Amino acid sequence: MGRRILLTGLDTFWGGKVAAALEKNPEVEMILGMGTGEPSIGLERTEYVRAEQSYSLLERIVSSTEVDTIVHTFLVVDSTRTSGRDLHEVNVIGTMNLLAAAGAPGSSVRHVVVKSSTVVYGAGPKDPAWFAEDTPRSRPPRTRLERSLTEVETYVRDFADDNPDILVTVLRFANVLGASVETPISRNLARGMFPAVAGYDPQIQFVEEDDVVRCFELVVRERVPGVFNVAADGCLPWSQVARLAGAWRLRLPPLFTREAAAPLVRLNLLDLPPELEDLLRFGRGVDTTSLKGLGFRFDTTSAGTVELFARAGRLSQPVGDRVACHSYDSDLEAFFRHSPAVVRRRS
Repeated sequence: MGRRILLTGLDTFWGGKVAAALEKNPEVEMILGMGTGEPSIGLERTEYVRAEQSYSLLERIVSSTEVDTIVHTFLVVDSTRTSGRDLHEVNVIGTMNLLAAAGAPGSSVRHVVVKSSTVVYGAGPKDPAWFAEDTPRSRPPRTRLERSLTEVETYVRDFADDNPDILVTVLRFANVLGASVETPISRNLARGMFPAVAGYDPQIQFVEEDDVVRCFELVVRERVPGVFNVAADGCLPWSQVARLAGAWRLRLPPLFTREAAAPLVRLNLLDLPPELEDLLRFGRGVDTTSLKGLGFRFDTTSAGTVELFARAGRLSQPVGDRVACHSYDSDLEAFFRHSPAVVRRRS
């Protein structure tokens, strides 16, 4: 059999984009996507099953389909679009269930790919100029998003140690910009009003959305294990990002920053999650030597990514995690009975 892939978050922006790219690989026999809503884009040969966001039935799905690869794109990295409870449910509980299914006795899974974020490094005054994949944080996680991603990566690291026969890949993406993807930074830029903290002009890295997808394709195709930073070449001062995007910089005071921004946040005129506020002060740079060692080359630099975004204009396609509003047991049962992705064993 060819590659059989289970992909989480098919109904999100990244799940749909990665599935569409993997469909073009002739070595991929079957792709099964999971999500809580409808797929985000049209797909040709990807099977789809709806399931609640903690993936409590994932072990049964893995067993019945005999997938060899799990691509976990369904991690929340935008804390403005979900509650603290849902953030923990999706990121931590969902990943725990995924890893339990991948490592269950008799599991067919041999490769797990997890989409993470450079947010795990945080942003602080004592940070190094460049974070390598093994560089520790300079201070404990401060925000609920940082805590959830750090907890997720701890579970993934323990899983890799306990299951040496399963390849594990973690991709830590820098700030993503593109014509279609929506983030707190892109929403601010699209409004034409860019928050800044007076007295600070930090260095920032970006990665273009198509390079994100190409990175997934590489590690899945080549079955590459390890942890990899994913960020385009070059860092930009925050002020230059605003100039390239044609955005007006809204200078916030260094003291009581959140209080000063609160009225605009309540009116939905500004996005300022706590992890972005830290980035506005201290910036963050990550080293991508390990990824480039695999032969990966970015099509766009950080500056080029911002310029492409500026040319693309205002965003038209939102992305985010949809909250499950009903039970999907009947959908799952229909999948198990009728889907060609399910392996029918002869008695």
